[in-house]
Amino acid sequence: MELGALYATKRVAEYANQSLLFRVELSIILSRYCSGDWGELCKEDREQNDYALIAGGRIMGSYGTCAGKVWIITEWDRSATTILFPDEY
Repeated sequence: MELGALYATKRVAEYANQSLLFRVELSIILSRYCSGDWGELCKEDREQNDYALIAGGRIMGSYGTCAGKVWIITEWDRSATTILFPDEY
């Protein structure tokens, strides 16, 4: 899957700088995301992501980490992917 430019919010980056475990988790969940494992999404959202891979559209994943839930969002045009905490949306 094309991710475009990869970004993390300031809080995600700060937490990653402080926690080796969190950095490892981010690596794992990004790999899962790239392979089409959308994490903790409902069936409808997973199906919408699968359709967006074919027809275009925004893609999102949701994953639990030691720092709490993290979202990964890829823009509809695949220009950018951002890792963020849900309250930063």
